Amino acid sequence: MEQPERPGRRTYLLVDGENIDATLGMSVLGRRPNPEERPRWERVATFAEQLWNQPVTALFFLNASSGQMPMGFVQALLALSYHPIPLSGAPHEKVVDMGIQRTLDALVDRPGDVLLASHDGDFLPQVEALLGGEHRVGLLAFREFANAQFTELTERGLTIHDLEDDLGAFTAPLPRVRIIPIAAFDPVRYL
Repeated sequence: MEQPERPGRRTYLLVDGENIDATLGMSVLGRRPNPEERPRWERVATFAEQLWNQPVTALFFLNASSGQMPMGFVQALLALSYHPIPLSGAPHEKVVDMGIQRTLDALVDRPGDVLLASHDGDFLPQVEALLGGEHRVGLLAFREFANAQFTELTERGLTIHDLEDDLGAFTAPLPRVRIIPIAAFDPVRYL
């Protein structure tokens, strides 16, 4: 559902790639995803742009604590107009979470809207802070695996968009078991 443009505003898309990949692998597929089973990140960016009809700054957070970066993947992100954010830190530090939390904190005082791609409840305080202002805030996730407290925030304005159903971020149906609204039920998918 496309919304009218707010002049001078932009959408900040923050992707917790580790979390999306881990949830896809462990909770949906039960194994490490093959490359063709991973989200089509260009579709995610297109959705972000079309949702609120405004330009997007797409930030993709990566853990580079090993001193290595997946250069092929980084190049692909760059080609899709994402800004890869490779972070490093001590082994006990959750550098991707820390980077996203700091970015969400910095966005509280900036005009713009925010889409967070993650299931992780570690971002709840920052998302709540954004909901108290002029920001439109959305979560991109597999609905059934998003932290339950995100659902509670929908009463305060958070919108939740399913990566597969709403964004069409995958090229083939995933083997998910979830509640399906009857209006969205397509029996052909199961035949």
